Amino acid sequence: MIKDVNELKKSLIGVVDVVEGPSGRDGWQKATATDPAKLRASVIDTLVYESVFSSSEEVKAGSRWLIRQLAGNLGAGSSSIQGLYDAFGRGEVKGFTVPAVNIRGITYDFARAMFRVAKRNKIGPFVFEIAKSEMGYTGQRPAEYSACVLAAAIKEGYSGPVFIQGDHFQFNAKKFAQDPKKEIEVIRSLIKEAVEAEFYNIDIDSSTLVDLSKKTTEDQQRNNFELAAEMTSLIREIEPKGMTISVGGEIGEVGGRNSTPEEFRVYMKGYVDTLNSQKHGAKTISKISVQTGSSHGGVPLPDGTVAQVKIDFNVLQAISEIARNEYGMAGAVQHGASTLPEELFDKFPGVGTAEIHLATGFQNLLYDIFPKDFRESIYDYLRKNMSDEKKPDMTDEQFIYKTRKKGFGPFKQQMWSLGKDWLDKANENLEKRFEFLFSKLNVQNTKDTVDKFVQINGR
Repeated sequence: MIKDVNELKKSLIGVVDVVEGPSGRDGWQKATATDPAKLRASVIDTLVYESVFSSSEEVKAGSRWLIRQLAGNLGAGSSSIQGLYDAFGRGEVKGFTVPAVNIRGITYDFARAMFRVAKRNKIGPFVFEIAKSEMGYTGQRPAEYSACVLAAAIKEGYSGPVFIQGDHFQFNAKKFAQDPKKEIEVIRSLIKEAVEAEFYNIDIDSSTLVDLSKKTTEDQQRNNFELAAEMTSLIREIEPKGMTISVGGEIGEVGGRNSTPEEFRVYMKGYVDTLNSQKHGAKTISKISVQTGSSHGGVPLPDGTVAQVKIDFNVLQAISEIARNEYGMAGAVQHGASTLPEELFDKFPGVGTAEIHLATGFQNLLYDIFPKDFRESIYDYLRKNMSDEKKPDMTDEQFIYKTRKKGFGPFKQQMWSLGKDWLDKANENLEKRFEFLFSKLNVQNTKDTVDKFVQINGR
């Protein structure tokens, strides 16, 4: 481990040239790779490890800043997908659905596998994302997450825009009811933290505040569209000069009742009116998340397997068409999809789904191949420390399935240290799954399309 910033600087000699100056990180103004080959061969591995596990906050922060600087300079800068989604809205692009993958563990190596598959298949639009809730139980704040993803791009020699997204920046309904101002400030602070860490794609989820007890759809959606507009206004104020951050909204909380075109139109009218009253002419959301019958993580049965669900593709198609034709947006977004039956995935591009979010299926893949003793140690930890989350009618298998996502944080360093043999097996399984999903979503050979509409850093 690197002890302090001076030792960090020494580790860069002959590989990275750091320009001193009044801005940047701790007096560093700019960092440039003078030996990219050596950076990729070994130095980047050290930088990303320090960015996650260093005992020195200065070394940790300095490593993260260096990674972001170097990625941009090497042609793999964090970017906004807005330009592509605008092209969807104009009808200039169609026929594929953008995959957005939530990474809960071994983030650096997981992202490397995604970049390798993207390079082999000339894939342009693929998103790395992490939700507000995941940041908590996986122990990954925005600056750490973006550093891992961008370091992976450097390691794999990837060139092109890198899309990093804040997923479900979600309002807690119970906390909002108790103290609205405090809960709003929680989301505002998270947005500022994320943008500073180069999250240039952010999904605002105020759908948790929809109140179906109200008589009219407008009143049901009011908190939702007003707060989505307020958060969009904030994003437009703090986004980097020359960039339009892609912002997503949500009208139906995943796991609830299915969304309707009426809800969407009511939401959009209220959202646009509110946004214009706060920041006239500001760019609106680029996509809308809807409920179609899925649930996050799937529904575990007593034996621990996942129940089959029925997706209403008509909802996706109808709302996507309205989004594009009436509002110039990319379309609808499908959440909770990674545990769906394989035969469904190629249907999403066919109905014009703009984006699909994939998380738990990859978590399950990792757990399935963890060494047995290691996996059981996680399960023992969950039984001891998360027992209050076990409902009386839950089997042990259901409890483990629902809570094992919370093993990623406490066991993060051990997961990074499982060894080459295990990592080789993980890479083989991850890449096979990426190949399948990316093929079904029809994003192969789309890199030229993305390069046409998106500039690195979105500028």
